[in-house]
Amino acid sequence: MRLTRLRLNGFKSFVDPTDLLIAEGLTGVVGPNGCGKSNLLEALRWVMGENRPTAMRGDGMEDVIFAGAASRPARHFAEVALLIDNTDRLAPAGFNDTDQIEIVRRITREAGSAYKVQGREVRARDVQMLFADASTGSHSPALVRQGQIAELISARPQARRRVLEEAAGISGLYARRHEAELKLRAAEANLGRVDDVIEHLAQQLAQLARQARAAARYREIGVALRRAEGLLLYRRWHEAEAARALAEADLRAAALIAARAEAAAQDAMRQRDAADQALPALREDEVIAAAVVQRLSVQDEALARDADRAAQAIAALQARIAQVQRDSTREEELRRDAGHTAARLEAEDQALAAATQGQDARLAAAASRAQAAAEALRGQEQDLARLTEDVARLAARHQSADRLIADSRARLTRAEAEAARAEAMRAEAETTLTRSAAALSAAREAESRAAATAALADATLIQAEAARAETQGRESLARAEAAGAEGEASALRAEVAALGRLVARDSREHGQLIDLIEVERGFETALGAALADDLHAPLAGDSGSGWLDLPPYPLAQALPYGVRALEQVVRGPDVLRRRLSQIGLVARLDGARLQPFLAPGQRLVSREGDLWRWDGYHAAAEDAPSAAALRLQQVNRLVELKRDLEEAAARAAGAKQAHDHLT
Repeated sequence: MRLTRLRLNGFKSFVDPTDLLIAEGLTGVVGPNGCGKSNLLEALRWVMGENRPTAMRGDGMEDVIFAGAASRPARHFAEVALLIDNTDRLAPAGFNDTDQIEIVRRITREAGSAYKVQGREVRARDVQMLFADASTGSHSPALVRQGQIAELISARPQARRRVLEEAAGISGLYARRHEAELKLRAAEANLGRVDDVIEHLAQQLAQLARQARAAARYREIGVALRRAEGLLLYRRWHEAEAARALAEADLRAAALIAARAEAAAQDAMRQRDAADQALPALREDEVIAAAVVQRLSVQDEALARDADRAAQAIAALQARIAQVQRDSTREEELRRDAGHTAARLEAEDQALAAATQGQDARLAAAASRAQAAAEALRGQEQDLARLTEDVARLAARHQSADRLIADSRARLTRAEAEAARAEAMRAEAETTLTRSAAALSAAREAESRAAATAALADATLIQAEAARAETQGRESLARAEAAGAEGEASALRAEVAALGRLVARDSREHGQLIDLIEVERGFETALGAALADDLHAPLAGDSGSGWLDLPPYPLAQALPYGVRALEQVVRGPDVLRRRLSQIGLVARLDGARLQPFLAPGQRLVSREGDLWRWDGYHAAAEDAPSAAALRLQQVNRLVELKRDLEEAAARAAGAKQAHDHLT
């Protein structure tokens, strides 16, 4: 058995119609955990006839229907279709007409499962036997589920035997043998019950004999009892006559009360009919209003969340602006501190410059004094050393002041740059605040547009829901019509088959005359009364007995005036011309009146089965028609049923096509 396609619709996580093509070679399905790989195997087992909810990982079989999600509503049904390649014509006889076999299983909430093979409804047992004959099925070891390898390794010999039987292709035979054993055990139980019924009937027979003796005694007592009852009834009649007069008066009063009550009941019925007519529209309005309220509440929650996010963004921007303002204030203070430091350093620099203005003059005087007092150089070395130390100390202080001024200027430059950056950040924050205000305004405008769009979407949704409801109504009506037409066709098909078997069983041998004639509907009893058992005789051969084909009478005897010949409603071989031309059709009341006018060999029949012969013989119609009449009625009924079956099959096909078009 080769599977070519698996189609899922509403089965577990496959809410939309999904086709899995199984091509030549190996076909693999790869995906992360929870993506639905196991659902494909479960769908395959389910369409093969699996009826255990636990095998589908659920508490009930309706758990295979998609139960809905946050963005998708729940489905009302689930359907899985499996397409099988049958080009080798290995399927059972009932399904071996086409190159492909389509098996569909559909489950509807609170309605159960239904199977279809090639669009025709079948039993679950038929589908299971179809796969069992192919040595597979929902319990086949070929369908490996999670943990099954370990189960096969540790399985008992009986489980391993089932694997070998399936591999050998005889699992279908074992299934059929098991079914036959169940039927045999049921037949044995029925035979036991028949013995019990026979014993019970024997007991009833003895009891009925005793009752018969008691009934005879009862009849004797009943004669005397009826005499006494007659006297009693006469007395009661007098009393009842008086009561009747009183009851008539009560009846007239009750009739008046009943008329008033009937008028009140009619008014109540009219009010109830008016209320019933208004109730579906009100319920529909309630459902539509509930759907609109739910949609608006969802949109209101979404807009509230958007407003909360916008408020949080505005609060964050305002906090950022406050932080920028604080940073700007701090930078301004730092800039002022840097200005004060720079002014103090400039004052120190001016003091140092003032302190060093007479240094050159003192050095020249000292040099002159040193030249003049060269002779006293040694005596003044101490003074010179002291002055040299003073000069070095002053030079060091001058260099330190220069470095302090340079550092102060660098700090002033950095402070000015930081102040510029703070000013830029403040301007950017003000720009951002302006844009946030504009964005808030745009968001409010978008909210108003979204509200208008939501209103339009709600109106569209209401129209779509109404269209969907109408489509579902048409689909339900079409499904009901298709089911009714299919049921009618199935009933007619079963009746045609049963009647066909009955007609075939009644045919005792080939060539009998009753199998070669056709009679108009309603005249079967008349023909059966006219020919009786002669209809079961065959056409005579060269030496055999039966009907011979003789030429017409040279001078045919005319039937009584106004009588129609039976040959006008019968179509058959020419061997019946002589016989049917001398049989007349009359009304039941005219037969006795016209019988004296019959010529030798002539007879009259009525549609009810009465017979009048020329020789004075009269046969009244019996309650039950003859076997020949019943056979002719069955043949005519079979022809009508076949015609009705063709019409019903055409209606069923049209209804199914209309239903498929809607789905």
